[in-house]
Amino acid sequence: MRQFGPSVMTAVHRSYLFAPGNHARRVEKALSLGADAVILDLEDAVAISEKAAARPLVVAALRRPRLARAYVRVNAPATSFCHADIAAVIGPGLDGIMIPKIETPAELFAIDWLIGQIERERGLPLGAIDLLPIIETGKGVANVGAIAATGTRARRLSFGAGDFTLDMGIAWTRDEAELAHARASIALASRAAGLEPPLDSVWADLEDAAGFRASCVRVKAMGYQGKMCIHPDQIGAVNEVFAPSPAETAWSERVIAAFKTAERQGLASIQLDGQFIDYPIMQHAERMLAARDRITSAGKGRGST
Repeated sequence: MRQFGPSVMTAVHRSYLFAPGNHARRVEKALSLGADAVILDLEDAVAISEKAAARPLVVAALRRPRLARAYVRVNAPATSFCHADIAAVIGPGLDGIMIPKIETPAELFAIDWLIGQIERERGLPLGAIDLLPIIETGKGVANVGAIAATGTRARRLSFGAGDFTLDMGIAWTRDEAELAHARASIALASRAAGLEPPLDSVWADLEDAAGFRASCVRVKAMGYQGKMCIHPDQIGAVNEVFAPSPAETAWSERVIAAFKTAERQGLASIQLDGQFIDYPIMQHAERMLAARDRITSAGKGRGST
């Protein structure tokens, strides 16, 4: 078992499991499961009266051996809890800060600056703590291009459908058509700014496993690399959907082999099983195999010290 999680720079980002920061047993269990990362929550999962008391529990959990990377979702910048949350949790064992309800570039700059100052004061490696903003309001989606382009330590964005639908006054339906524009805006802004693909929202209906899987498939097709989970039973579906399937891997290997043979013959486009193959298709196959290798490597790293 690892003392702390793998580096966020080389890690896999498919499944992020929430655990309430004030519930030590649930946190301990969450950190031992198969999620790529666990989010110890100080925001929505913790009552206002319990927020200060939850901070030392989270800090203690960060210092224990675990299988997954550990993030802490602090309270939003507009609250009176945000600064104290960040100041309390930054230290050994913390892989990243999840910051909710980011609506402007200035907010993200301020959080990035604060984390950097605390790193310096405490002798921690500068920039090592990841920063994961959640875009979950109409204003945040409207400003997402500028937020993505801030040039902070944030490497990827995430989307929060629950607060977004609340803010917009719209119903969150099973087919999620009402979320398509916001999700596409976040994915496009991420790509334009050179960030990694974003992470998608949780799925609230725990009894609708089929709907959850469909949501995973839907957002993967939109360019997302993973999804947040609110129950351990959701981890397996996320990890499966957001990894290349055996069929995709076999297809990628065949495409690359055939295309390299064609290149040696001076060709830059071929047909394979009736499908036209050129450089973009070949590069897509290479990305598929690279994702498989990264996931395999991350799996081998679990359980090491």
